Amino acid sequence: MVGHTRDVTTRKVVGRRMDAVKVVERRLGRPPDTDSADTRRAILRIARETFSVSGYEMTTNRDIATRAGVTPGALYHYFGSKLDLYLAVHEATQDLVYSRFTEAIVGRETFVEQFDAILDVAHELNKTDASVARFLGAVRVDTRRHPEMRASVAPRSRQREKFFANMVELGVSTGEIAPERRPVVFAFILTVLVGLTDAVSDDPKVQSQAITGIKDAVSGLLHPRVPRR
Repeated sequence: MVGHTRDVTTRKVVGRRMDAVKVVERRLGRPPDTDSADTRRAILRIARETFSVSGYEMTTNRDIATRAGVTPGALYHYFGSKLDLYLAVHEATQDLVYSRFTEAIVGRETFVEQFDAILDVAHELNKTDASVARFLGAVRVDTRRHPEMRASVAPRSRQREKFFANMVELGVSTGEIAPERRPVVFAFILTVLVGLTDAVSDDPKVQSQAITGIKDAVSGLLHPRVPRR
């Protein structure tokens, strides 16, 4: 009888300890596997919105955790530091933008057609989620202040340059762009996209008007013997 009582007591103690562990795990924000991917995506989305408004220095992990409805411990479960989170947001945002850009140019066989499609997609992305353009604009400011961040985002910059360099080469091959105009057209593309992000992304109507003007201006930028279609 005494042994039975001890066994019951032991099971109760062990049970209480396991309950305590579960409480701690919930406080740490350890999510079920089925919810993990959704939670991570939500954190990235909210972090992008927060970073895009406040910038890297003024944003805290607690700010993001509060807005995401998770504990700070949950945030550290997914991302080891604020810099890790920032870089993950940058990676996810670049994946979104360039997957859409890549889809947009499929089947378009001229530089003008591809560039027009890119401009249209940039505008649609901005209307759908303005934090995308704001965040990419904020990255340009933040990376100037934080060299370690600049080194981490550099591979994505090279990816962007290769993407648009290929578009320029297409224009050269179709005769739309004179070979000696390669660097001019390439610089124009980058300047246009930065302008759409930093200067007019807050007002979709103004951005739409700017895109119309850019499309009209392209005809004078390219090889003069090739009229705009």
